[in-house]
Amino acid sequence: MPVIKVEDIAHVRFSAPDLAAMRAFLDDFGLICFEENGRLYGKGRDGRPFLHVTEPGEAKFLAVGLRAASIEDLETLAASQGASVEDLREPGGGKIVRLVDPDGYRVEVVAGQSKQDANRLIADLPRNTAAEKPRLRQSVRLAASPANVIRIGHAVLKVSDFRTSETWYKDRFGFLTSDEVEAARDVPLGAFMRCDRGDKPSDHHTIFLAQLPGELGLLHAAFEVSNLDDLMLGHQFLKSKKRVAAWGVGRHIMGSQIFDYWKDPFGNELEHWTDGDLFTAADPPQKIPVSALLAVQWGAPHPMFAGKSPPPPALVAFVMALTIRIKRLFRRQPKRSLT
Repeated sequence: MPVIKVEDIAHVRFSAPDLAAMRAFLDDFGLICFEENGRLYGKGRDGRPFLHVTEPGEAKFLAVGLRAASIEDLETLAASQGASVEDLREPGGGKIVRLVDPDGYRVEVVAGQSKQDANRLIADLPRNTAAEKPRLRQSVRLAASPANVIRIGHAVLKVSDFRTSETWYKDRFGFLTSDEVEAARDVPLGAFMRCDRGDKPSDHHTIFLAQLPGELGLLHAAFEVSNLDDLMLGHQFLKSKKRVAAWGVGRHIMGSQIFDYWKDPFGNELEHWTDGDLFTAADPPQKIPVSALLAVQWGAPHPMFAGKSPPPPALVAFVMALTIRIKRLFRRQPKRSLT
């Protein structure tokens, strides 16, 4: 049994040398920005006090936040880890337990934050399809604007040893595997993991742990927007502001969400997404090949596949080493009769 079962991701935390530049990007990205006590905060429209934090300093990723169900859960977690429950002296208040994972990532588990009423949620217009046409005598008229970020959905962390990190996160926070990514049979590279909320649906993944080559760090953080029209308006707006596109628009295989990735002025990758899969604790884990990781069901291929972004040398070396490892594994397998 895990120590506790977290409910969701809470926030991501960065540092940057220019808060004004970060704020301009986050405004264009569709977060509601404000500053307090020298920090820059971005919130969505779900009523949570903040989803994105930037502190002054060298440009880097600092921490991922997870949301516990209660302060009692925080106390249980703190007691099990030899940590303390502290006051969260940031917007929304509440309590926090600070941990460090096997790769040195800071993990901030929060509970008891005040929540405001959700604001500026956009209601979907009825959509006319070939099968059903509910929108009658009503036109679609969309105004140019940033996307409307509703909430934070997940974070992707690069790890040095997948099984070690998987055990650490599952034992403490109760994550369940949705899809485990394999380079070959029984050669795991990572997993998409979701919160265990029992019968209550949870996003396909809240944390993705990926054992990939290169420096450790956050690969991206993902933010849900209102709907497909909203995502496309956001894409168009960011493009008009000459922001740096990373990948999109397309529909993923794992998680099924429609995605659009952009880079902030300091190289951090942030994703807009909509229409993702939801599962309950009753849904079993699946195993998927690494070839599906960067593939799409439709839309823009990953830049490496499109020839726009050559694979980094570290990735080439990693694939070569992995190929040798797989061949050795298969050589050790006993030969099977075909009869």
